Amino acid sequence: MNFEISDVLKQLPEQFFASLVQKVNQKLKEGKDVINLGQGNPDQPTPQHIVEEMKRAVERPENHKYSSFRGAYSFKKAAAEFYEREYGVTLDPETEVAVLFGGKAGLVELPQCLLNPGDTILVPDPGYPDYWSGVALAKAKMEMMPLTEDRGFLPDYSAIPEKVQNEAKLLYLNYPNNPTGAVATEAFFEETVSFAKQNGICVVHDFAYGAVGYDGHKPLSFLQTEGAKETGIEIYTLSKTYNMAGWRVGFAAGNASVIEAINLYQDHMFVSLFPAAQQAAAAALLADQACVAAQNDRYESRRNAWIAACRDIGWDVTAPAGSFFAWLPVPDGYTSQSFSDLLLEKANVAVAAGNGFGKWGEGYIRVGLLTSEERLKEAAERIGKLNLFTRKSIDISK
Repeated sequence: MNFEISDVLKQLPEQFFASLVQKVNQKLKEGKDVINLGQGNPDQPTPQHIVEEMKRAVERPENHKYSSFRGAYSFKKAAAEFYEREYGVTLDPETEVAVLFGGKAGLVELPQCLLNPGDTILVPDPGYPDYWSGVALAKAKMEMMPLTEDRGFLPDYSAIPEKVQNEAKLLYLNYPNNPTGAVATEAFFEETVSFAKQNGICVVHDFAYGAVGYDGHKPLSFLQTEGAKETGIEIYTLSKTYNMAGWRVGFAAGNASVIEAINLYQDHMFVSLFPAAQQAAAAALLADQACVAAQNDRYESRRNAWIAACRDIGWDVTAPAGSFFAWLPVPDGYTSQSFSDLLLEKANVAVAAGNGFGKWGEGYIRVGLLTSEERLKEAAERIGKLNLFTRKSIDISK
């Protein structure tokens, strides 16, 4: 027998990255040397001291049992200590921290925790496509907030119609931003708190790339803003900061009522995370952070190499201020998808088409800085050979 899926599953958005993976895999089957810059998967291993802690934790018999429904206090306490140390933010481990199965799980769960069918959520465009999945599962309504280059890829709250402001219950933000690489300012977060208070909106700040900032600037936590805990939460994942993407460990921090809603939802869905993984995650948060600084330096060096190589072939690009992504304009005469397809077909370089992140992503591609500087430079050279840009002339007299 073949059973029909539910109407809710039918309404889920198409997984944009699944199509990209299929295209890349087909080229690999053909024996092509593909430089894959379309992914968001960290390329370095988890630091060894975290792995060693996991090994020790796995050996402990008490970790083989069901864990506490709402997560280990030791992990939540470590998260609170991490926020105090890194951002000067005070959190109550019991009431203001919730353990998550990775940041994505929390982002998809939240609309189901706080919204009823037909309720409105404000979502950035371009933005992380899995935001849309949570909205669909909650049967809620999405109102897109355009992120444009002239505004530094920050939403313009004054452009949101008054009716939409009044109806909105939830607001998603993400800085450093995926896909644009933009960062938030203190003034913008202050404006966000004011906007949320005026309209009774819960802010959800996706801080996945909080550890990746460039040119000596450390990305701001939303919770550093006065009044932020009153108006919302922040979601932090260990996937990027500590190269623990496959471990599926994260946490939500902030407003106690939202944290309780997450915990209540997860009480019915899960029995928390593998205790050994929580212990290793706590060790990551509390240990010396030299590995985080070294990784940030690596990404900055890659960013600089990539941007310089692009400019050398005549591509007018802007360097990202944070995250490990670069957001690049497509040449005249191409759409995001046609340009991405061309790069894969003619240069064996895979990138993510900007339209996959929303309507306002059209005209751009996203590049992940998740391979070596040498491969990044090679990718730029391959693109340069397509003669889509005018190479800069070199003055040999200098």
